[in-house]
Amino acid sequence: MRQGAVGHVRSVERHGRFLVEKRFADPRRRDTEVLALRELLHQGLPVPELVEVGPEAVLMTLMPGERLDAGSADLRLDRLRASTTWLRRLHELRPPGRLPSAPDDALTARRYRDAGGPALPLVVPPAGRPAFCHGDWTDGNLLAVDAGITAVLDWEAAHLGDPLRELSRAAWAAARKDPRSFDALVSGYGADPSAVRAWFPVHAAELWLWFAGAGPPEYLEQLTRELVRWPDA
Repeated sequence: MRQGAVGHVRSVERHGRFLVEKRFADPRRRDTEVLALRELLHQGLPVPELVEVGPEAVLMTLMPGERLDAGSADLRLDRLRASTTWLRRLHELRPPGRLPSAPDDALTARRYRDAGGPALPLVVPPAGRPAFCHGDWTDGNLLAVDAGITAVLDWEAAHLGDPLRELSRAAWAAARKDPRSFDALVSGYGADPSAVRAWFPVHAAELWLWFAGAGPPEYLEQLTRELVRWPDA
């Protein structure tokens, strides 16, 4: 059994209690997840509780629910909209010290151009007030029962960053599955759609570089075809 989309995750039993064991290849990502979950324990967000932190693995409580996209397309939209309540609340929290810094988007733009990716209007928007960001607000990291969000998982990419950038990344990724997802997330959060769209080329370049480095090749080919048609991608 897996919860979340990153890392080596499995369900385990300890003294009659079912827990989730997560292993990390990078101890820095483990440390970030532990820092974030400890900070969020009493903040009201639906996150797992840490049970045991070891040098190679972390044990945490098993959260209820299914992946956000496990139901129908319309139910997914309702769940995306519901998730914005928790995303706003996260961004309003005081960030803990020692959170990693935001991704270097200027560096991403330079690397993308150097790698020969399809032409994009790569202008990095001015950063807003830094906030506590999850780092990967996607279907696989959100659990739901009916239309209610029951868990936000995989905090290993948490960082101090621009909340609008995080919303935009979630909206761009979600809209690649269903274009209606953009309105569900942006209107639910209460953001300016044009400001959200301004970040889209950055996310496209970031994902293209990821596929170029980690594959699989067919994903890179598909995304390349999409980006050649920008801004219709």
